[in-house]
Amino acid sequence: MSKKVIIGLSGGVDSAVAAARLLEQGYDVHAFFMKLEESDCDGEDNPTAQALADARKVAAYLGIPPEKFHVWELVDRFERGVITPFVEAYASGLTPNPCVRCNRVFKFGYVVERALREGFDYVATGHYACLDHIGDGFRLRRGASLEKDQSYVLAGARAEMLAHAIFPLFDVRDKAETRAEAQRRGLPVAHKRDSFDICFIHDGDTRGFLRGKLGGAQPGAIVDENGAVVGQHLGAFLYTVGQRRGLHLPRPHEDGQPRYVTGVDVNRNVVTVGPLETLDVHQIRCGRINWLVEPGFGRQLLTVSGQESREAPHETKETETPLTVQFRAHSHPEPATFKIDDQDRLTVIFPETATIRGVAPGQSLVIYHGNWVIAQAGITGTQSANPRQDTTES
Repeated sequence: MSKKVIIGLSGGVDSAVAAARLLEQGYDVHAFFMKLEESDCDGEDNPTAQALADARKVAAYLGIPPEKFHVWELVDRFERGVITPFVEAYASGLTPNPCVRCNRVFKFGYVVERALREGFDYVATGHYACLDHIGDGFRLRRGASLEKDQSYVLAGARAEMLAHAIFPLFDVRDKAETRAEAQRRGLPVAHKRDSFDICFIHDGDTRGFLRGKLGGAQPGAIVDENGAVVGQHLGAFLYTVGQRRGLHLPRPHEDGQPRYVTGVDVNRNVVTVGPLETLDVHQIRCGRINWLVEPGFGRQLLTVSGQESREAPHETKETETPLTVQFRAHSHPEPATFKIDDQDRLTVIFPETATIRGVAPGQSLVIYHGNWVIAQAGITGTQSANPRQDTTES
């Protein structure tokens, strides 16, 4: 008997090609559309209605019968689980990635749990990542290219949930390949434009969305590294560490160099700016580790990495591959060493020669062993060469 898979059809090209591949591979494919928001308008002016119509077209074209196409009404659950925590994080001065949380508590949380209850073996999505199923376990690896890879936003999910996932687009290098395949297959969404990065902000205006949720403009001071007022802002919650654009400082700094956000204090409603070098970070502090490997083995890998910076290197097959970290979805992987305390909280230490900048509390940090994902943790603070620039969670 073929494995029973349910795939999320969003109305976009990625999930459409993923569904076509699953059918070719002989799975018993069902599809579901997640209705995540209400709207008073219909047709092309309603993004949800248009996406649902496109998803139905794809299912019909692929031969998925109506009884195997499900619409899940998840508006309230998505609001509570993803949108509200996103807004609250910004209100607290953090820099969240909503896709990381959505994958943990929603797509590979609630959705997988529901699918298993309803008799499905796997949940499939159009993510660009690779999941190797090995016996009862799995390995999450990068997709075919670093530029398109989405393992970073998947790494926050619980291991027991990812074990029931399938990513059919694991070998696709870029969106152009996906569109070309969709066109070859004649899929009705082959030329549909991409959505914005944050799916629930349809116009891409994150600042406008946050102002609407948090009560509009909240003017306050922008200060330099010496505490002198150098400008005004419309709400500290609208800024993030490392930001350069949108500061609108009234005059250039005396050294003629641009200024970047180095700190956000939402309690005082103050944004601090400084020169580029004040963003340099030597350590990152994180909360509890989310292991995507057996925890004992993961600790061994991270502990050996920390020892290698002080002792002779270990020449075993498992430890000779360097460990790297990412703290943004498409940032360059950076080598590091690690410390873990007795509560499974993580400290990441970078070489003195490394230039690490723009790390903000609230971001997600992912540890890789080559292309294989080891663990993830939320960033709570940083340590720099200049203690005045250290950040900590609000």
